[in-house]
Amino acid sequence: MLRWSRHPSCVGLARLELRKALAGWGLAALEESATLVLSELLTNAGRHARVSPGRQIETRYVPALPSGLRIEVHDASPVRPEPRAPDPDACGGRGLLLVAALADSWGIGDRDGPGKVVWAHLSLPPREGDGPL
Repeated sequence: MLRWSRHPSCVGLARLELRKALAGWGLAALEESATLVLSELLTNAGRHARVSPGRQIETRYVPALPSGLRIEVHDASPVRPEPRAPDPDACGGRGLLLVAALADSWGIGDRDGPGKVVWAHLSLPPREGDGPL
């Protein structure tokens, strides 16, 4: 588990760590989608999780080998994110819609201690020739 401050610069650092992990697990094909999902979840936690000063956000990347990945973002806020219909002219408000579009599944759960975990599961796309016979 990695710990991050709420500062926006941590999002890029967390993406770098995820890229390293994906390469090590042979899941580099998930890099584009996985880093975007991580960016959205971590940015949401940094912007919207109202917690005491000094509380950090934690990320966990768990391989679901041979073909998948679970991304978790933990924060100490009890407030659960909810997808919303974005204003077409707004610059934001689409994060969870992107997560839902890119991930096979995502959700919110309780964690040990205060707060919640927001998670997403991504799978490698089937390779050509791996379809039904």
